[in-house]
Amino acid sequence: MRSLRRRHTGPDDRVIHQVASWCLGYPDDVLLGRLDLLRDALDEQPPVRQVTLLRGFVDHLDTADPDGLRRDYIDVFDLSRKHTLYLSYWTDGDTRRRGATLGEFKQLYRDSGFLVDLGGELPDHLPIVLEFSARADPRRGREVLEKYRPALELIRLALAERGSHHADVLAAVCATLPGPAPADRESAMALRAPIPMESVGLEPFDPRLLPINPT
Repeated sequence: MRSLRRRHTGPDDRVIHQVASWCLGYPDDVLLGRLDLLRDALDEQPPVRQVTLLRGFVDHLDTADPDGLRRDYIDVFDLSRKHTLYLSYWTDGDTRRRGATLGEFKQLYRDSGFLVDLGGELPDHLPIVLEFSARADPRRGREVLEKYRPALELIRLALAERGSHHADVLAAVCATLPGPAPADRESAMALRAPIPMESVGLEPFDPRLLPINPT
């Protein structure tokens, strides 16, 4: 029966995206109370790189001091735009165009018929996009992630430069997308998303719109 249920040996990207979505959330008591659930979900997947990266991050959440985790999260994601998880910031910056892009994200969620709980966040917040991909519409969610692949890689590289454990979560997400990971910022900025976003009509990624020295 197991062989009939599992037609391939690769990981389920929906599981990777859902676990990554939670791992990129604020490490409150709710998240820390889910660690056994996250481990169980990952244990059902083959031991490929993205699964190993996420399992390592879950172990980090389990062994680190909770107050230290929370301080670090605020320092990394709330006090510096260099690691921001709001995807449209990387393409539109703080411009009027960004408002239209955020509206397109909202429309994508409405069109899916899936009730998306923004939890007070903007609709382009990466954890929300990952949960949409995992639970609502994997195909369109994947299109969004591929469209914003340059942003994902730039966040990953910035987190790795800082020495943040969250870099492994971004690396796990990027490993679900086609093509090799860029080795540096210049290579990441040169990427182009391969799938047109018919669902939300986003324009191609333009590295000229990327903040040169986000802080």
